[in-house]
Amino acid sequence: MNYDVIVIGGGHAGCEAAMAAAGMGSSVLLLTPDLNGLAKMSCNPAVGGIAKGQIVREIDALGGYTGLITDASTLQFRMLNRSKGPAMWSPRAQCDKQVFSSVWLKTLLSNSNITIYADFAANFLFENSKIVGVQTVTGANFYARAFVLTAGTFLNGKMFIGEHCFEGGRIGEKASYGLTEQLSSLGIPTARMKTGTPPRLDVRSIDLSRLRVQEGDPAPERFSFMDVPSSVQASGVQMPCYLLHTNERVHKILRSGFDRSPLFTGRIHGKGPRYCPSIEDKLRTFADKDSHQLFLEPEGKSSPEYYLQGFSSSLPLEVQQDAVHAIEGLEHAVFFKPAYAVEYDFFDPQALHYSLRSKVVENLFLAGQVNGTTGYEEAAAQGIVAGINAHQYVSDREPLVLRRDEAYIGVLIDDLINKGVDEPYRMFTSRAEYRILLRQDNADFRLTELSHALGLATDERYRLLQIKQEAVGALSELCESRKVRKEEVNDYLSSVKSAPLTESKHLKELVSRPEVSLQELQRFVLRGTFAPDVITAVEVAIKYAGYIEREKLQAQKNARLEYIRIPSGFDFDSLNSLSIECRQKLKKYKPETIAQASRISGVSPADISVLLVYFGR
Repeated sequence: MNYDVIVIGGGHAGCEAAMAAAGMGSSVLLLTPDLNGLAKMSCNPAVGGIAKGQIVREIDALGGYTGLITDASTLQFRMLNRSKGPAMWSPRAQCDKQVFSSVWLKTLLSNSNITIYADFAANFLFENSKIVGVQTVTGANFYARAFVLTAGTFLNGKMFIGEHCFEGGRIGEKASYGLTEQLSSLGIPTARMKTGTPPRLDVRSIDLSRLRVQEGDPAPERFSFMDVPSSVQASGVQMPCYLLHTNERVHKILRSGFDRSPLFTGRIHGKGPRYCPSIEDKLRTFADKDSHQLFLEPEGKSSPEYYLQGFSSSLPLEVQQDAVHAIEGLEHAVFFKPAYAVEYDFFDPQALHYSLRSKVVENLFLAGQVNGTTGYEEAAAQGIVAGINAHQYVSDREPLVLRRDEAYIGVLIDDLINKGVDEPYRMFTSRAEYRILLRQDNADFRLTELSHALGLATDERYRLLQIKQEAVGALSELCESRKVRKEEVNDYLSSVKSAPLTESKHLKELVSRPEVSLQELQRFVLRGTFAPDVITAVEVAIKYAGYIEREKLQAQKNARLEYIRIPSGFDFDSLNSLSIECRQKLKKYKPETIAQASRISGVSPADISVLLVYFGR
């Protein structure tokens, strides 16, 4: 059986890759061992969060599905960092994990260009240096022109609970063997990484009255820019989460198991995520802290299974249970599933082009945790880019490459390829130097037109963008021209402790005040004419005009370096003016442009000046 694109792995990256390639017109085979485990929420049953929420909005703006499916399965919605500037606002949704997977299955099955086959990939079939097909463990052969590998934590996966070690990609599911060895033998560098997950508890055995309730936003938003209400917007009902804390007794119990921890006894060799450490890592790294915050979060509307966020561990089961029972409110907590660690293979992302196509195997794309990242959002972002570019490859078209000033997805891929990884990569707002430009509220303005031109974002998406653009333009013009009289606003200005007007002023001047809300002004000045997302877009543009303009100028300046190309195979040793370290790094990473070279660690501004002189300004 022949296809244009074969996607191996049905996680968050694989699902987005399959839908992207199929949505652009490629025939796609999605190879995954379990149809009911598509985009499975193996760890936290939530989507979004700091910087991750921005990524989901970008995926949606490109025409992806993670945002829509999150909205369909939302149990609780919160916009994080509201107390900070809009560049830091990050949407987050608690999800029903069973609904999330089932909606993904329905979505994939609704696309006539996608075929799903339930099996493990055993090995690639090669002709010369190109992959021509894939063979499954049951002996089925499938053929295609491009391949997207999104195997997550399943490549030679091993799981650890105390002194017990067993094979698998996640608990109860088999590992995948053979692909790593094949690709490694061709020269693709590989290594090991580690991640983990907390225990799942039966909420019926927990005294919730002793825990602090964390509610969702009173007026929940949604992820998708499409005009489809989320499940909590439609129902008006959100499920609460709960806050709780460890204590000294909990820490003492946990430390008693350190001598049997695979993390501390050297049985786990892979590096774990720095910013999502296990509870035993926290105790060792922050030895002076006598308490750590935890969250108890629902995994489904009709399920008693709750997730104990912040308590990831690979300690022995009895140690986990004793420690959990020492937490207030969890004295009688019943475990559905223990915490565990998983160690797995990944491939060096520096061996990829910016399209996520391998530099070693011409028609192989890699996305997700196999590139050394962690998180559903980071995986899905790579998946949609790999899917788009797999289609572009088989169609003999130029690949999509997003710049750092265009998207967090651009920052993610640029970081992976230029800097590599020595621990699971997780996105943060601090990684993006243009984060005022890359806000969650304007992802559609940045990316939908581009995606529509590629043939992925639908006409309906593009129509909604145009309507929003027109409304933003109209409101911006109104703020420039509409004069507000003191009689209209002085009572409101007094209520927000803002200086009263002594004469009429343009609406824009009022909105530029930090304490003044355009949403509030609309009630009695504009009479409720504009939608909340339009008001947000205009208000941010007014309040942060100086910052936005400064970042735009800096981005334009740096973007010039993107157009100065370095010829393939250039002999950097011929430029004696470059430092020895610079020459070594340039030979290793083979940047395609001056801009890419400037972001490689060890390449100094002086080295960039030499390259600019040589290749011409």
